[in-house]
Amino acid sequence: MSRSVPTIRLTMAQALVRYLAALRIEEDDGSLHPYVGGVWAIFGHGNVAGLGEALAQHRAELPVFRAHNEQAMAHSAIAYGKAHMRRRIQVATSSIGPGATNMVTAAALAHVNRLPILLLPGDTFASRAPDPVLQQIESFSEGDATANDCFRPVSRYFDRITRPEQILSALPRALQILTDPATCGPVTLALPQDVQSQAFDCPEDFLRPAPLRIRRPVPDEREFALAVAAIQQARRPLIVAGGGVLYAGASEVLSTLAQRYGVPVVESQAGKGALSWDHPLNLGSVGVTGSPAANAMAEQADLVIGVGTRLQDFTTGSHALFAQAKLLSINVQPLDAARCRAQGLVADARLALQSLDTALAGWQPEDGWANEASRRAHQWRERVSDLTTAVPPAGTLPYDAEVIGAVRDSTPDSANRDIVVCAAGTLPAELHKLWRAGGPGHYHMDYGYSCMGYEIAGGLGVKMARPDKEVIVMVGDGSYLMMNSEIATSVMLGKKLIIVVLDNRGYGCINRLQRAVGSENYNNLLAHCIPEGGLDIPVDFAAHAASLGARSVHVDSVAALKAEMVRARQADRTTVLVIDTTPERTTPDGGTWWEVGIPEVSEREAVLTAHQEGQQQKSRQRL
Repeated sequence: MSRSVPTIRLTMAQALVRYLAALRIEEDDGSLHPYVGGVWAIFGHGNVAGLGEALAQHRAELPVFRAHNEQAMAHSAIAYGKAHMRRRIQVATSSIGPGATNMVTAAALAHVNRLPILLLPGDTFASRAPDPVLQQIESFSEGDATANDCFRPVSRYFDRITRPEQILSALPRALQILTDPATCGPVTLALPQDVQSQAFDCPEDFLRPAPLRIRRPVPDEREFALAVAAIQQARRPLIVAGGGVLYAGASEVLSTLAQRYGVPVVESQAGKGALSWDHPLNLGSVGVTGSPAANAMAEQADLVIGVGTRLQDFTTGSHALFAQAKLLSINVQPLDAARCRAQGLVADARLALQSLDTALAGWQPEDGWANEASRRAHQWRERVSDLTTAVPPAGTLPYDAEVIGAVRDSTPDSANRDIVVCAAGTLPAELHKLWRAGGPGHYHMDYGYSCMGYEIAGGLGVKMARPDKEVIVMVGDGSYLMMNSEIATSVMLGKKLIIVVLDNRGYGCINRLQRAVGSENYNNLLAHCIPEGGLDIPVDFAAHAASLGARSVHVDSVAALKAEMVRARQADRTTVLVIDTTPERTTPDGGTWWEVGIPEVSEREAVLTAHQEGQQQKSRQRL
């Protein structure tokens, strides 16, 4: 005879909401905190009656936030999870059709960056009785296909809940993916609108989920022994700190190990902030957007130790920057640990580094290696100061480095007080080189997907996660025009941001790349895009931001920007500061080759020359 299990009659949506509201995560110190920091919702006919009613019923336990764009609200949720080092999440729900497909780009961003978000798009009727419904996509070859199938390739886990009791298995599976450091990424549960409202006998213990814990894989004994041997044989080792250092809370042990053994550290975009900017062995950014100090040492290294990095092409110079070195990769994800035929050590970054710190006792790299790194790191810090405090030449517009300096110097100890948020264009390269991050979390960059439009929405998510910090969004005019609606949301929610808009009148970054590969100026800067009969109308970004409820000022100089930054810090609501910048000047220091597909055949001699140069660089790639 089966054991009787106490149940309660709930709709599927009610059970889902109560489960999410009850979730707690246990920290390393044993304290418990809510795992879900709220739900972003834009309601429509696909989710308002079922999930919307359940959220309204339980809004005291699970806050709901309304946004203006589904992609943007998902970006905010992703940024919230990243700012919490993947230990908290937010949820995003939309209606069917365009509301759902608007979130696909955000799902791809989370997938590439290994960031957690739970997506709950509404879906068509499981019964199919009213088909086709408003906004339904009909396939002539697949009867069960809906718009939500677009989420499948950009989700770590996808499920369509076609019966209410399926939520009992789908939600725990979703949480396993979201909280596993090796599989972390977006989860999509598509919710047919009729199933959301159907009732079932929900086990009461389902509504009391056990506390979540983040798994920390320990090093395999044999892999660890091989890793120790590889390091002990190295004379010129170099550590590449990736995002996994931050998510594992491994910054302190990394700092200790680097200092004890004299191993220099360089930082990927995701790993920037792993060490304080002024750590004597922090050489700064590496790769295509790298500092000259980091890249010079990378070219001399005989062992490159990747810690929590997937060795993206910008980090490795399309796998040509340190092709001469042996690779040892420490990563929780086996596929990432094995990239570029690296020797892998599958483990949590903190546990692996702690074990290495003990096992390497008595070992040191070759004489002079650490001193050379410290010397180069010091020289680069001095150069950063010069670049970011320079006065623009007379009659010229400022460029990003000078703007970064004004933002930084508008308050003492900016490295520890501010969080900078960015994603695309010229700014990621300049910020990677020049921003001073005092530690983990003070540099928030999407450079896995480099998604234009992430910046402002992402900044809002960061502010919700870190309300005690000044969140500064630095964004180009191109990204601003793509997605700016969450300025209004930040004002509505009382989540103050400082948004600095650098207006270089177009896509300056891609325009420079276009010319670098021998092509003509075409379709990037706005001046090159005006057809016959068109008008060259300057966009008044300050007026636009003011119409969304923000304080806004268009400044005419770097000095004026610095003064307005001081006022913005004192303001009680979102402030947008706009400054005209040049699309021509960039920081000349550092950088390395990056592979771009350049035509083998062209009428332009410059293109053919660029192709030949690219082929020569390809010969350096790790095979």
